[in-house]
Amino acid sequence: MNAANVNDHMNGGEPVSAALRAETLFRERFGQGPDGAWAAPGRANLIGEHTDYNDGFVLPFALDRLTVVAAATAAARRWTVCSEARQECVDFDESALVPGGVPGWAGYVAGVIWSLRQAGYDVPGASLAIASDVPVGAGLSSSAALECSVLGALADLGGLDLPVGQRPVLAQRAEAEYVGMPCGLLDQSASVLCQAGQVLFLDCRSFEMTQIPFDATAAGLTVLIIDTRAEHGLVDGEYAARRQSCEAAAKALGLRALREVDVEELPMALDRLPDEVLRHRTRHVVTENARVIATVKALRSGDLAGIGPLLTASHASLRDDYEVTVDQLDTAVEAALAAGAHGARMTGGGFGGCVLALVDTTDRDRVAGAVTEAFDRAGFTAPIMFTTPPGDGARRLW
Repeated sequence: MNAANVNDHMNGGEPVSAALRAETLFRERFGQGPDGAWAAPGRANLIGEHTDYNDGFVLPFALDRLTVVAAATAAARRWTVCSEARQECVDFDESALVPGGVPGWAGYVAGVIWSLRQAGYDVPGASLAIASDVPVGAGLSSSAALECSVLGALADLGGLDLPVGQRPVLAQRAEAEYVGMPCGLLDQSASVLCQAGQVLFLDCRSFEMTQIPFDATAAGLTVLIIDTRAEHGLVDGEYAARRQSCEAAAKALGLRALREVDVEELPMALDRLPDEVLRHRTRHVVTENARVIATVKALRSGDLAGIGPLLTASHASLRDDYEVTVDQLDTAVEAALAAGAHGARMTGGGFGGCVLALVDTTDRDRVAGAVTEAFDRAGFTAPIMFTTPPGDGARRLW
């Protein structure tokens, strides 16, 4: 079993980079070369799930898989965006720059333009071609990768004075307010700000961030990403319902956000909440914040393998208290742990998507094989697995 089995685009047996594919698509659709190419990565969250919109702590890292936008300015205030994956182009003008004005996948691009304009930036018309190696619907933030790559392209094409530190907020606003997905800042922050060989310790209230070294390879470890291929649809309401529950719990406790509940105070806080659902949601958020802090402490001490039980406890909390796992996610975690993984957990919003497993490098193929066999026994679609070192955030390629 090859744990790095992925559905790559191939040319003569070798993967073709998303950058080359985006440039090729641009030339095919627009009959000329682009002015440049901009990239942003997907992300995996080592730990800290559903804490971002509770003003809590998160610990993501960027994948080495990119969404790439080849782009050039256009004369008129129009935008034409072409997708390799969708095999279509969408054209729109300023009249569509109202929330929901452009539906579907192109709405994420229109949302970035809308967000920039709302912030007072003069966004140029542009032609854009998109190619991506970030799996869609897998909980690896393909939408944030799209938003952040487009944001970088438009900022450079328009000569916009747009500090890097402000970009996650603008990209998040595009998704939350234009597309209608009430996400926190985790995904866009990771896609823009992460650095190779590091995980990003982010305080989602103060926006204070620290890069924490995470050299799994040097420790003889590998992060195995297991795409269960159980697609999720968070905009359909479940994600929003979780967020509303957390806001209701914080209001009942007289707090701005659940981040303000210390883990030692949790029993008393739970006693004050009016129903069982709010108690479960609160318990997850408070204990997850504590697990993030514990994980950072372990990483700083060099005990990478020691974070395994924290990852596994996070998954149990997401399954039992936050109720966002599905059978495929639980099966992947259970099989990985049974095969010797130090820890495993779902990553992303849940209801499908991916599992992250921390394994000894020498055990990688054995763990991957055990997960594949468990899926076969359960009658699930075979998972896709790959390994990834922490990569760099959004950037211009050329």
